[in-house]
Amino acid sequence: MIKRDFYLEKLISYKDKDIVKIITGIRRCGKSYLLFDIYYNYLVESGVNKDHIIAINLESRKNIKLRDPDKLYEYVNNQIIDEDKYYIFIDEIQMVNEFEDVVNGIKTDFNSDLYITGSNSKLLSSDINTKMRGRGIEIKVYPISFKEFFESRNVDRQTAFNEYITYGGLPYICASDNKNEKIEYLNMINETIAFKDIIERNHIRNEALFNSLIELLFSSIGSYVSPNRIANTLKSNGYKSVDNETISDYLKYLCDAFLLYKATRYDIKGKEYLKTLNKYYVVDMGLRNAKLNYRQIEMTHILENIVYLELLRRGYVVDIGKNNDQEIDFIVRSNDDLYYIQVSLTIENDETKNRELGAFKGLDDGYKKIVISMDNNPLVKLEKGYRMINIFNFLLDENSLLFI
Repeated sequence: MIKRDFYLEKLISYKDKDIVKIITGIRRCGKSYLLFDIYYNYLVESGVNKDHIIAINLESRKNIKLRDPDKLYEYVNNQIIDEDKYYIFIDEIQMVNEFEDVVNGIKTDFNSDLYITGSNSKLLSSDINTKMRGRGIEIKVYPISFKEFFESRNVDRQTAFNEYITYGGLPYICASDNKNEKIEYLNMINETIAFKDIIERNHIRNEALFNSLIELLFSSIGSYVSPNRIANTLKSNGYKSVDNETISDYLKYLCDAFLLYKATRYDIKGKEYLKTLNKYYVVDMGLRNAKLNYRQIEMTHILENIVYLELLRRGYVVDIGKNNDQEIDFIVRSNDDLYYIQVSLTIENDETKNRELGAFKGLDDGYKKIVISMDNNPLVKLEKGYRMINIFNFLLDENSLLFI
């Protein structure tokens, strides 16, 4: 069993508070296991009676009738037989029509602590919080981190890392040692997310165009893209009717389903967000590699993607930076902390080092400037107060940015 203590502690911190806990994340990233197994066991061990925990998995065929909002409400009502507090888990709530009204009704009518999961950010973040008047808190769940993965494997760091960047961090993948089984599973999840979670839900008619867009974005992680650039590329590949508006919609659908994350450009000198040339990062390298049939395994872009997702997992706000004519991989914010981060495979040769450190030129604001690389150099201090950290030290220590 892979422990997910980071998320368990979050759930515990919100226990019994008068808010709906909204657990979001891509399909099969471990939301259900976190709630129905890890947190369920915690509640029972803490003294909660099992008959006061109502757990409903809406993906199960036996619960298909509960996708009707009135029947779901009626089922919960019938399970509650006294005035004591009930802990209510509802998995994949977006499968219920008008689910926001049901959630609001349960929260209002019963002495309950309510937890819901879902795989679509648009539905869960906007509709529920509107109905709940801000009385909901989103807990974002990501695939297994490298730290979680490494601690579950009896191998050295490099071997674990090679496995991780090849097959990713979906929990099922991490529990399997069969290469073919992993690939088949990743292909199945890709198809399910693309078709069931995006194409069906958003009534996309041109499936071939949509799949080509996914492949293009997966092959372009860490590169600047825009709807116009994408549309032009797809036109050159034979899709003559594609337009910017369609591409913009498709990009939004991919982000809503948590398959991709959009990193927006921020002009440091102008102190404003820029509307063009953003970057997109994939939620899991295994899904990306399987979709591309294990082509384009470029380490620099893979490192950049993994660092970006790890920063999000730790709760940072992450943008990409424009520093005059230089580009900074990540501007990382958390409360009063701010970091400028470059990600590079190595800075051991002078040309690469000068390029990476040159991105920090003129930034004399006192915030840390950090290079994350695979260099195994014990010296973390560089010229001008810049810092460097090995990728393993960064990934395995959640406080690494604070103390470097």
